[in-house]
Amino acid sequence: MNFKLVISLIFCSVMGWQTEAIAHGAIVEHKIIQAVEIKATYNSGEPMANAQITVYAPDDPATPWLQGTADELGRFMFTPDVVGSWQVKVRQAGHGEFVSISIGERGQKSPLSTVNPLQKLAMTGAVIWGFVGTALFFSRHNKNAHS
Repeated sequence: MNFKLVISLIFCSVMGWQTEAIAHGAIVEHKIIQAVEIKATYNSGEPMANAQITVYAPDDPATPWLQGTADELGRFMFTPDVVGSWQVKVRQAGHGEFVSISIGERGQKSPLSTVNPLQKLAMTGAVIWGFVGTALFFSRHNKNAHS
């Protein structure tokens, strides 16, 4: 057999083996959090781009809890870690505002989801009426079947 042919076959078989490719992978993690988004604009509607933001926590309103800069659209996000009234100061070129943001317990009912006593009474009556109506319907149906 030809020596060059043998070497060529060995070379091709070795080069044909599958090897693991070396590449960079990516890991993407996420976490769902409750955050507060601030959007600061001037009276004209123009965003307060790059405005200075200072956030004060409820448990220490004298010391800044977080300081940062709004983006080009005047937006800034932070994630409060305690319940209470958070104070946020927004300033840019002598203009600004101080805002109080109330943060409640996780899972706290919103004011729109509360039900007053009259609504509870009406719902209870509707449920009872549904049971009575269903019972009367089936009891009438059973009497007609025996006749």
